[in-house]
Amino acid sequence: MSDGDVNLEDEEAGAVVRAIARQLKLWREAAGLTQAEFGAAIGYGEELVSSVERGRRIPRPEYLDAADEVLGAGGRISAMKRDLAEVRYPKKVRDLKKLEAEAVELCAYNNSVVHGLLQTEEYARAMFCARRPPFTADELEQRLAARVARQEIVNDTTARPVFSFVQCESTLRRPIGGKMVMRRQLQRLLQIAEFRNVDLQVLPLGREENPGLAGSFRLIRLKDGTTAGHVEVQHVSRVITDPKEVQLLDMRYGIIRAQALSTRESRALMEKVLGET
Repeated sequence: MSDGDVNLEDEEAGAVVRAIARQLKLWREAAGLTQAEFGAAIGYGEELVSSVERGRRIPRPEYLDAADEVLGAGGRISAMKRDLAEVRYPKKVRDLKKLEAEAVELCAYNNSVVHGLLQTEEYARAMFCARRPPFTADELEQRLAARVARQEIVNDTTARPVFSFVQCESTLRRPIGGKMVMRRQLQRLLQIAEFRNVDLQVLPLGREENPGLAGSFRLIRLKDGTTAGHVEVQHVSRVITDPKEVQLLDMRYGIIRAQALSTRESRALMEKVLGET
């Protein structure tokens, strides 16, 4: 079992991981154990223990639980799992999650894939597996866990935030992961479309004009009355706060939403595509 590497350019995550690494080393030394002895006791190799204590690797929850038991920490080491829960994810995911937590409304247009907040786990896995050059096994699991964690905000139990999604019809017909994966993804979309705080619309391929050809984007309307935009192209993820740029995205989204099918018509189209899949 291997743990994730620390992104050396992520200062926030690095500081947390280094602080926990120092605590783990102090607990081990206080117990009079070498790295090799400690690793054998908790079921990990000496090299991994060394990497964790140097702040080069992020220990998984199981590692901390095993260390807590072997070192008799009485839950003090296991409690560090809360500190690692967020920094385990890439910084851009943490930044987006913080913005989404402050949102009263989230709007998103997608023309290539199903929006991340709406993806099933197997659809997300298939999408990440298609990346070239490919992710390592640890990177893949890290990104998948981050994607699933962010989806907690979309549920049918609260009225806030309000969501507005517009999916290009092409995203419903692109068989990412294969036929059965896509069928379950469409079923998930139909389920989410029934949530009280979600408007899910489809922009048909038959529309002659599409102001969203420049790519997918989202708008995040915050509690303080301001709005932020977000665009992600290839390996670039950018949060937009300049009022003029945000205004352009807002205008563009309004036109896209107006050209899309109504929520009722969109559900009918998704059911039709599901029947054809």
